[in-house]
Amino acid sequence: MTTYKLLLLPGDGIGPEVMAQVERVVGALGELGIASFETETDLVGGAAIDVHGKPLADETLARADAADAILLGAVGGPKWNGVAYDIRPEAGLLRLRKDLGLFANLRPALCYPALADASALKRELVEGLDIMIVRELTGGVYFGEPKEITVQADGSKRAVDTQVYTTAEIERIAHVAFDLARKRSGRVASAEKHNVMKSGVLWKEVVTKVHAEHYTDVQLEHILADNCAMQLVRRPKQFDVLVTDNLFGDILSDAAAMLTGSLGMLPSASLGAVDARGTRKALYEPVHGSAPDIAGQDIANPLAMIGSLAMCLRYSFGLGEAADLLDGAITAALAGGARTKDIAGAGAKVLGTAGMGEAVIAALRSRAR
Repeated sequence: MTTYKLLLLPGDGIGPEVMAQVERVVGALGELGIASFETETDLVGGAAIDVHGKPLADETLARADAADAILLGAVGGPKWNGVAYDIRPEAGLLRLRKDLGLFANLRPALCYPALADASALKRELVEGLDIMIVRELTGGVYFGEPKEITVQADGSKRAVDTQVYTTAEIERIAHVAFDLARKRSGRVASAEKHNVMKSGVLWKEVVTKVHAEHYTDVQLEHILADNCAMQLVRRPKQFDVLVTDNLFGDILSDAAAMLTGSLGMLPSASLGAVDARGTRKALYEPVHGSAPDIAGQDIANPLAMIGSLAMCLRYSFGLGEAADLLDGAITAALAGGARTKDIAGAGAKVLGTAGMGEAVIAALRSRAR
């Protein structure tokens, strides 16, 4: 059995708590003979600032580059609000994405059957929901230059963030979306703002060209990003694969997350290009933030972190059956009534972070027999 090298970056806030449950699941997968892992743990975000004075040490980046895959918990918190902008906790995550070329962010919005009533929307709108949001991750306004605040002659300030995309950047994310659609229902919606943004004009032009030249078997729809946000709330199941830029993807994926009942439910994958060996750099993390207000209280929902491990099994290691088994264990645990505080309805028995991890592992052991 191949042994895969995982770098664990728990980070800040609830990150270490949810990562601890992933470590337990990794151990169970090894004990059951499903997959074998060698793990190493390092610092990122505020935790790294406290030790190294910066949110990602060069040595940590080197370990990330050498790993078969990276699992990250969460970064940030009010403790580091006063640090310089360039060394804020989030800069560590952005550097990982940029330096490792992790340009494709996959954010599934999946409504588990047992949680259809936990959504803010009516059951009939979200039951069976399964959307894959493909967010471009290393371009756009988060990385564009100039990015600055300058002082004007009258003493007032002027802030500039630059939205920049090239043909190549749009082409490669479009290919990811269309390839995924071929494995799903064969439908892609591309969201941008071509009516008011030149980057949106280019985005629509390039996605249309990629579709016409390579993916005529896939259905393509163009939608303005603001209308897309409204449609996600109005009729979310109309979407299957949704591809968009860095900024709109950040916003739309969080909106889609709440359709499922809680940000604590949703995993994500950040993928690089496939290299000559057929492998790719990849980082997996929950969509939720560091939630410092509940850190250390055994309250956090670890399912998004565990689901991120399932995505790792699928996309980095090609272990589709193992990923299905772990996803099935999450579904079974929920069907059996396991609930953390964020997804517990009236009268439900509430489990802590460790209790939910144990429920998933018990379901995994049962299904693996």
